[in-house]
Amino acid sequence: MPQPSSTATSAAPQARPLLAMIVAIAFLMEQLDATIVTTAIPDMARALQVSVVQMSLAVSAYVLTLAVFIPLSGWCADRFGARRVFILALGLFTAGSMLCGMADSFAMLVAMRVLQGLGGAMMTPVGRLILLRSFPREQLVKAMTYATLPAIIGPVIGPLLGGWLTTTLSWRWIFYVNLPFGLLGMVLAARHLSAHNAQNPPPFDLTGFVLFGVAVGLLQFAMEGAAHLHGGVLAAMALSAVALLLAFTRRSRRQAHPAVDLSLLRERAFGIATLAGGLCRVAMNGPVYLLPVMLQLGLGMRPVQSGALTFLSALAAPLVRVIVGGALRRLGFRTLLLGSAVACAASLASFALIGPQTGMAWIGVTIVLYGLVRSTQFMISNTLAYADIPAPRLSRATSLGGLLQQLTVSFGVSMGAAWLGLLTPPHAVPMLQAFHLTFLLLAALPLLALLPFARLKPHDGAIVSGHASTGPDPG
Repeated sequence: MPQPSSTATSAAPQARPLLAMIVAIAFLMEQLDATIVTTAIPDMARALQVSVVQMSLAVSAYVLTLAVFIPLSGWCADRFGARRVFILALGLFTAGSMLCGMADSFAMLVAMRVLQGLGGAMMTPVGRLILLRSFPREQLVKAMTYATLPAIIGPVIGPLLGGWLTTTLSWRWIFYVNLPFGLLGMVLAARHLSAHNAQNPPPFDLTGFVLFGVAVGLLQFAMEGAAHLHGGVLAAMALSAVALLLAFTRRSRRQAHPAVDLSLLRERAFGIATLAGGLCRVAMNGPVYLLPVMLQLGLGMRPVQSGALTFLSALAAPLVRVIVGGALRRLGFRTLLLGSAVACAASLASFALIGPQTGMAWIGVTIVLYGLVRSTQFMISNTLAYADIPAPRLSRATSLGGLLQQLTVSFGVSMGAAWLGLLTPPHAVPMLQAFHLTFLLLAALPLLALLPFARLKPHDGAIVSGHASTGPDPG
């Protein structure tokens, strides 16, 4: 991916809030649509005549497209200008939303979700790069707060908004609601974003892009089909995906400008934050799909009720923004990430205790605590990922980081749906016990991140956290 312009400088302080608001509108729409369909899944499945488990494809197809096309969007931004690409992305996303609402078949819905994802993919790295170029390095925590809060709030507001629209109007309105926000974002971007000159980047690595995209797609569809495809087909898809990833890795080592720069993973802080943090993200994104469906199918709630409960996890986001900076200064990244991994596992396991006799207040407390842990983990790992990256590599780092972040959403949703499908008899509605076992399986994933997090050293990310340790470096 091309390097950022050497003339890029921080925006004037008075302009930063407006730039942040414009980017936040795009981020919020993108993240909102990753989950807004979750509370409408039972209604949509009935209307489009598919199963509840199959409907997870409407979530994962969108997020997978976001991930796969992020590398292409970065090249387009440098080739045609970030402002032009950002506005075009908003237009594609808005058009895709309108067509999703008009869908009269499951195939059309999935296809239009892919169009939405293409627009979202072009908004993600361009918007994040606008923020990183607009804030000086010592204010990176503030910049990443602007970038992270929509990613935290969107997936939890989505079920609430989706449940209310589905109950009071129709599931189609969960897509139509994007139209005014998309149009507003386009107008604000056209009026207030600076029109930087387009560059002449090196040729795009189209072959590498196809190898990587097909490999990730095969992995995604293998997880989606785990409950109903033949074992031989699943094995063939998985082996083909691994072979394509190996071919991509070998090719990328010979490319000066690979489609996805995996060499960034050799940067210790970035690699640990994105890969080990990714395990936590996969697990903590599973409830985005599972929780509202469990509340409806397992406990008999209406969409608006399950959405209102799921929304409670958003209450923690403002608190995390206040406490993370001070906690990083006192404890550092290593201690906080180790603690957050254990807390993620405990939070996911607590959902397995929810049953018909569980009081609404206790369900609410469990969801609030989940939101607190999820927000904290995402904020800390996001900040560490870019803390020690040299300025000339920020563009590539934001591209790879955004790609992996989106993959954790699609993989989390698909993994949760796959386990739920495997634990449910064919053509049957998932029972509460199947949801409980699925949450327990997800709870094991964050524990696998403990060993990589323990490899962090006190000075990792210290320029951002302000943490100074006098103890010995852990080996």
